[in-house]
Amino acid sequence: MGWPMRRDHRGCGLTGNRIAGRKGGMKRFLLGLLVGIAFPVLGTLGYLGLGMAEVRADIPPGRWEKYLMNTGVHASVRRRAPDVPNPVLPTDDNLIAGGKIYLEACAGCHGRPGKPFGNKGPILYPPIPELPVIGTDLSEAQVFWVAKHGIRRSGMFANEAWASDEKLWTVAAYVKHMNSLPPVVQAAIEKLAATQR
Repeated sequence: MGWPMRRDHRGCGLTGNRIAGRKGGMKRFLLGLLVGIAFPVLGTLGYLGLGMAEVRADIPPGRWEKYLMNTGVHASVRRRAPDVPNPVLPTDDNLIAGGKIYLEACAGCHGRPGKPFGNKGPILYPPIPELPVIGTDLSEAQVFWVAKHGIRRSGMFANEAWASDEKLWTVAAYVKHMNSLPPVVQAAIEKLAATQR
């Protein structure tokens, strides 16, 4: 028949000790979970609060920092940039106008067409994308958003205070097409660049 079952004071088949054991196990599990979450959070806050994080802009960031920041920035831009087509069509005249704005306002940091910085460009981390060399994988709307709002702690400042949305859309069209410009636009941009030296 087996062992006789001792009933607890409520008359159920489980004893009080077994119920207490289950409750104690759950408490230990929850405590372990909280400690497991709190330890990395407190460790990170301590690392940052004690000034152990490297903040110099003249040395490259570590791999983990580069991965986290690049992933975060790109995800944030994708999420916040408007998902709309550029209201400024990429006509020859608009691309030339965008190229003129780019040469006047952007080329100092992002590079001039046909004149790569090489290793002599501005030293910032994250590195400034040399757009005439690498182009961009951002959409025109994302380029517009970045140009308008900037990227915090990157050197890319917000241009909305002194540039209209129309100008920013115009330069966004140019940036997106700058490495595949029609020959007539390319010649006009080269002529503009020659006069600005």
